[in-house]
Amino acid sequence: MAQRDHTPFDYHRQSRGGVIAHLVLVSAASLSFLAFALCPAFGMEHQSRSQTTHPVGYVPQPLPWKRIPAHSILLKELRSGRILFEHEVEKRLSPASLTKIMSALIILEKGHLDELATVSRNAARAPKTHLRLKVGEVFRLGDLLKAMMMVSANDACLTAVEHVGGDEEQFVKLMNAKAVALGLSDTHFSNGCGFDGPDHYSTAEDLAKLSEVAMRNSVFRELVKEEREIITPVSGYRAYVLHNTNRLLGRIPGVEGVKTGFTSKAGRCLIAKVSQDGRDLLLVILNSNRRWNTAKSLIDYGFRLTSPIQ
Repeated sequence: MAQRDHTPFDYHRQSRGGVIAHLVLVSAASLSFLAFALCPAFGMEHQSRSQTTHPVGYVPQPLPWKRIPAHSILLKELRSGRILFEHEVEKRLSPASLTKIMSALIILEKGHLDELATVSRNAARAPKTHLRLKVGEVFRLGDLLKAMMMVSANDACLTAVEHVGGDEEQFVKLMNAKAVALGLSDTHFSNGCGFDGPDHYSTAEDLAKLSEVAMRNSVFRELVKEEREIITPVSGYRAYVLHNTNRLLGRIPGVEGVKTGFTSKAGRCLIAKVSQDGRDLLLVILNSNRRWNTAKSLIDYGFRLTSPIQ
C-alpha cells in the first residue's frame, strides 16, 4: 500500500474522477471492516480450520441461527474426515450419559452378552433415570446394555458395570485406560454412568473420536439404532419396555443413533450419526436447551455442504 500523505485531503484541488475514486476506496474499506466486525454475530468465526480451502464452485452455506445454541458443537463428514462446523470443541464439559458410550465399549470388550448379572442394592438405588430394577433380579448382560443405551437407565448401567468390573471403581479404571489408549487427552471419568463430578469431563472432539470407534462395533451399532425393545429378567416375568430417548430416530431419514444425555450441569446433550446418499455425518452437541431443533438444523446444514455419492 502506498504511503499516505499526512496533509489534509484537498477536494478543491482534485479532479472529479479522483474524488469519486477515493470515495469508492473508502467505502470498500469501510464495508470490509464492517463485514469483519459483524462476522461473529453470524457464527462465521466458528467455521472449522479445515474449511480454509474449498473445492472449485464452493458456495458458503448460511447457518440457521445468529447465536450458537450450545456450549460446544462438532459436525463432521466421516468419509472425508472434513469438519463442517465446530464451536468450542476442545472445551472440557460434563458429558452426562454420553459417558455410557465408553461404558458400553468396555462391557462389550470384557463381557459376554449372555452372561447373567444380578442387581445389587447399590445399583437398585441409582438415581434417575432408572427402570426401578429390584434387588436380586437377574438379567442378561445384553439386556442391561439395551436399557443403559436406549433409555440411559442408571440402575441397569450400574448392574452391568459392577458385573464386568467387579465394582465401579475398577470399572472406571478400565474406562480411563481405554481413553488413554484412544488418545482422548481431554477426557477423564470418575463414574460409569455419567453423573456430574469435578473429575468427570470430556470434549466434543474426544466424544466424536469415541463415537467413531464405538460405531465400528457391530453390536453397539445395531443397539443404538433400535427405537423400541422389551427386556425381562431371567429370574421373573416382569417386563420392562424401552423407548429410545433419541427423538431423531424414525423422524430424520438415515439416523443410526448414537446417544442422548442430561444432567443439571451438563445440560441437554446429543451425539447423532446420520447416513444419506452415501454421506455419513457425525454430530456432537453439548449443553443445548434446544438440542433437537439444533440437531435438525445442523444435519440439514451438513448435507447442504456435501454432495451425494452416486
